[in-house]
Amino acid sequence: MIEWIILLLCGGILLSGILAVTLERPVSAVITAGLTSLFAAVTYLFLAAPDVAMTEASIGSGLATVIFLYAINRTRRQEGNSDD
Repeated sequence: MIEWIILLLCGGILLSGILAVTLERPVSAVITAGLTSLFAAVTYLFLAAPDVAMTEASIGSGLATVIFLYAINRTRRQEGNSDD
């Protein structure tokens, strides 16, 4: 039973990773990449590596996604303020 859950999570990792690469909008791609990391964190938890799962969830899914969204927001604001 646990093997099927792990296989389903790995499929979610692959699907969301491919989706993150193919999406046109940067915000959607970043959120989908964060979802990929979240799937990986849950997979690590099922594979009995809770320390790796917590690190992946906090850094990979949480912090990296917030930093990317902040950078996209700042870039869009600066593009709107430029006087070309």
